[in-house]
Amino acid sequence: MTTSITIQQTAAATGLSVYTLRYYEKIGLIDPVPRQSNQHRVYRQEDLRWIEFLLRLRATGMSIQQMLRYAELRRLGERLGSVSERKALLEQHATTLEADLVVLQDTLAMLRGKIALYASQEEQLKALADT
Repeated sequence: MTTSITIQQTAAATGLSVYTLRYYEKIGLIDPVPRQSNQHRVYRQEDLRWIEFLLRLRATGMSIQQMLRYAELRRLGERLGSVSERKALLEQHATTLEADLVVLQDTLAMLRGKIALYASQEEQLKALADT
């Protein structure tokens, strides 16, 4: 049995606003969502999985344009060209993320060094104040 939920429930489950969900559907980032007889959208589990994937891409800094391209390729189905281009797009993004991680790790190490320096200074100043 397929479970379906309303746009409000989908918004709550994903952290996206109702407006954003409608916008993503309008621009083609999300496939057209089935509707009930009263025209209310009903999101399925596969819609939620797709939105979760998009949120992960967005969280890593992928642009809307890149996500749109991926969505277009996904709609083409399991064809060699589509699969190869999706793979290449994700490989390129993964390479970018790996470079970003190196920068973040270097920055974190620098921050940890500063924190250690301040902790040492703090201890020295406390010792002076106690004397």
